[in-house]
Amino acid sequence: MLVHSKGARRAVWTVFFVLFLPIFALPLLVVVAASFASNWSGALPSGPTTAHYQDIARGDSLEALATSLVTAVAASLLALTAGTWAALAAQRLGPRARRVLDGLFVLPVAVPSVVVGLSLLVAFSRPPLLLNGTPQIVVVAHTVLVTAFAYQSVTAALARLDPAYEQSAASLGARPAYVLWRVKLPLLLPSLTAAAGLCFALSMGELSATMMIYPPDWTPLPVRIFATTDRGALFAGAALAVTLLAATLLVLLAVSRIRTKAAYR
Repeated sequence: MLVHSKGARRAVWTVFFVLFLPIFALPLLVVVAASFASNWSGALPSGPTTAHYQDIARGDSLEALATSLVTAVAASLLALTAGTWAALAAQRLGPRARRVLDGLFVLPVAVPSVVVGLSLLVAFSRPPLLLNGTPQIVVVAHTVLVTAFAYQSVTAALARLDPAYEQSAASLGARPAYVLWRVKLPLLLPSLTAAAGLCFALSMGELSATMMIYPPDWTPLPVRIFATTDRGALFAGAALAVTLLAATLLVLLAVSRIRTKAAYR
C-alpha cells in the first residue's frame, strides 16, 4: 500500500468500506436474500424458501444458462484469437497506423451496445451473410463487443515483454513461427488467460445488444432475467441473477487457476 502511516491506512480502509458496502456489497446481498424470499413487506426480503431455485432446475432456465455459457465461451475464444492476432500485427506497424487500429478496435465499446446490435441486425439481414434469427449473430455481437478488451490486454502485455527472449531464440536459428509458438505466446499466456476471463465475464452479462438480435430459440440468461423481472417476478429474477453470478464466478476461478499455473511456468 502506498500509504505508510498507520492512521492514514485506517482512514483509507474506512473510506473503502464506507463506499464498498453500500454501493457494491449491500445490493448483491439484497439480491441473494431476495432469491431465497417469498415476500418483501419490510425493509428486507422475508419468508425463506428455495422454490425459486427448484423452478430453475425444472424449467427452461438451465437451457438459458447453457446458452449463455456457450455464447460466452465462443465469443471469448473468437475475441482472444482476433485480438491477439491484431496486437501481434500492430507491433509491425508505424505509430500512426497503430493509432488507427487502436481506434477501430475501441469503436464498438465507445458507442452504446444497442447501436452495435442494430448495426449487425442491418448488416446481416440479406444474403450472402444472412445471420438474422440464428445463434451465430448473437455470438458475433458478443465477439464484436469484447474483442477490444482482448486486444488492449494483449497489446499491454506485448509492451511489457522483454524482446531479449525473442532475439535470443532468433539468434539461435529459430524460425519466426517457432519463436511465436514456443517463445512469445507462452510468455503471453498469463495475459491471454486474463483477457479470456474478462471477455467471458463481459459476454455473460451482455444484454443491450442481445435484446436487439437474439432468436427465440437462443435466449441467453440475462435476457431471461430481464423478461422475468419485467413481468414482476422479482424473486424468481433474483434467483436467476444469482445463478448467473455463480456460474460466471466458477468459470473465472477456473481461469484464474490456469493463469496462476501459467505465471509460474
